[in-house]
Amino acid sequence: MDNALIREARATYHRALVETGVLTLTNGVASNADSSNAPSRAIAASVAVRLGASEGVKAKGQTSGKQFEFLTMQFLRDTFPHLQHLRPGTWEILNLGNQSAIKTSDFAQYEHLAYLAQLMEANKQLSTMLGNDYMVAPDVVVYRALYEDEEINSGRVFIDDGICRMADLRKKNGGKPILHASVSAKWTMRSDRAQNSRTEALNLIRNRKGHLPHIVVVTGEPLPSRIASLALGTGDVDCVYHFALYELIEAVREYSEQGREDVLETLMNLVEGKRLKDISDLPLDLSV
Repeated sequence: MDNALIREARATYHRALVETGVLTLTNGVASNADSSNAPSRAIAASVAVRLGASEGVKAKGQTSGKQFEFLTMQFLRDTFPHLQHLRPGTWEILNLGNQSAIKTSDFAQYEHLAYLAQLMEANKQLSTMLGNDYMVAPDVVVYRALYEDEEINSGRVFIDDGICRMADLRKKNGGKPILHASVSAKWTMRSDRAQNSRTEALNLIRNRKGHLPHIVVVTGEPLPSRIASLALGTGDVDCVYHFALYELIEAVREYSEQGREDVLETLMNLVEGKRLKDISDLPLDLSV
């Protein structure tokens, strides 16, 4: 029997994080730990050891963050497009970031934002009033290419020139690709990063026209209380996904034996409440 594709992709993802130095240990402190926080140090080191990390030089924060975004994108490329029997389509998965030429206005649900940007560029007073928070450049996007009429009519004629003239999925209508998912990848989660992810999510919700894309966060944060700062509650982020949730649960259980049952309780509340899942769950959740 063949090995499970998502299991193999998950192992490759973790191996790449170790080999690129994103996940490493420096004098026993894991690269995703808060060195000033004892629970963070203990839990992060335990997870790192379980994933095969060894002693090395910790990469700079921004370097680790960008590499984490890229490897998260690669994990999705290695998994989600293979689930055609669950979610057929021509899928593109890209790592964007703030410097990318591609913005949310390049997708069907948000193309009107490009017009708004032009208005604000011509009117500085309007720009001062509105700011630019409505323009979001997600870390990773999953989007769907449009269909030619021949593809839509494959097997049977469904459409002709007189109907379906505004459907987003039809390429002949001249629209833009459809944003399927916005993925915010945060290697660690301090309070400002959690707030940034929430702000991005709310902007995607408020400014869309049409179908709302999946809005998710992937993190390597080891401390349950910090994950909870974003994962708790509903209405903005669909769900938070941990890069190694199974290993995190084992590490927190081990740590809780030192008299810190509250840390385990926080983590299990998130898991049992379906606000925190493992990275392996993400491809299937994107297939919904």
